[in-house]
Amino acid sequence: MPGLVLGGLGTFIVSLIVAYMFLRIRCRGIGPPFGRRSRYWAFFIVVSTAALAAAVGVLILAASRVPAIVGVIVPGGLWFTKLPPQRDRDMLPRTWSAVFTLPFSRLYDRMGDDMQDWCDTRIEAAKPRPQWIADAAQYYWNQMGRVTDPRARANLDRWRDSIAHKISMVRLIDLDARPDRLRASLQMHSSTAYGRKYSDDDHDRLARRLETEALNELHLFLAYAYRLGYHKMLIYPYRPGAHRPVPQPPPPQVQPAEPVTPDR
Repeated sequence: MPGLVLGGLGTFIVSLIVAYMFLRIRCRGIGPPFGRRSRYWAFFIVVSTAALAAAVGVLILAASRVPAIVGVIVPGGLWFTKLPPQRDRDMLPRTWSAVFTLPFSRLYDRMGDDMQDWCDTRIEAAKPRPQWIADAAQYYWNQMGRVTDPRARANLDRWRDSIAHKISMVRLIDLDARPDRLRASLQMHSSTAYGRKYSDDDHDRLARRLETEALNELHLFLAYAYRLGYHKMLIYPYRPGAHRPVPQPPPPQVQPAEPVTPDR
């Protein structure tokens, strides 16, 4: 009996570690499974998997005297099996297999919420000024200098260049550029070359559209970076030295009073 208890406890501890590692491997390319919203479902999956592994190990030990540590192979299912998540409308499981997919479905939903919160925080920080949107894209791109996959780097470069171009167009509109110069600048980049979509008749409307699209592309840029594993990047412009005080003009110097000659 003590051997069964020790075997089950040892299997549970080892399986807990293995399940944690396999769950992180499984969620690679999606996001961290232990985020602020998703960690509860992640802990539930890890603990329940470890408990199942311990139960299987104890049964094996009791039946055939095989070491209970054999039950550690159970957490491998988190990596080798791909349980499809349920749709949101399937709130109640209809089959036994759906019971096992429900925690993964809820985990993926909460991971999506964590990614959305992460992106929204950085979007709101760059939103007050149009130039901050382009600067933020460049700032985050600089933090991702280790991206070696050609396809991923091409996508990031495309969004960054498009954001920089559209914000430069917004600045050009603010400077009251001539219509012919504005039209030529729109044709210089593939993201704004479609004439019907970017009409230069109403400059204010065009500037709002370009700024909105730049924000949307920054959101795509950040979501892509998050899925690549860069979910600890500093927030722009809330980094040290970003908010420098605006220099104030020196106060007017007080002229010394003219000496008054006393009356004699």
